[in-house]
Amino acid sequence: QVQLVESGGGLVQPGGSLRLSCAASGSIFSMLDMAWYRQAPGKQRDLVASITRGGLTNYADSVKGRFTISRDNAKNTVYLQMNSLKSEDTAVYYCNARGLLAGLLRDYWGQGTQVTVSS
Repeated sequence: QVQLVESGGGLVQPGGSLRLSCAASGSIFSMLDMAWYRQAPGKQRDLVASITRGGLTNYADSVKGRFTISRDNAKNTVYLQMNSLKSEDTAVYYCNARGLLAGLLRDYWGQGTQVTVSS
């Protein structure tokens, strides 16, 4: 079992920055692919950025050049640095962990952290 705890959300003005963190429990973090998703009111949950256990990254077109995902395996933590924030980035951001464990593909989710971009 993997537990994920997000932090770092809040209220920020357009053009500002925030860094989200997601801390994972357990000793298998380095075996997991990690990702950040977001969900705005009335919309589906969409992938924002992902990073494989090998460090390969992928971004939604809407955040390329503004957001950076990274991971620190020694701290069991994945980060999302968000710069040049826009009002359309307002959403609940969720951390996701995925891995092949005991022969099964497993998905784990955090509780979410609210990001509000507004003046």
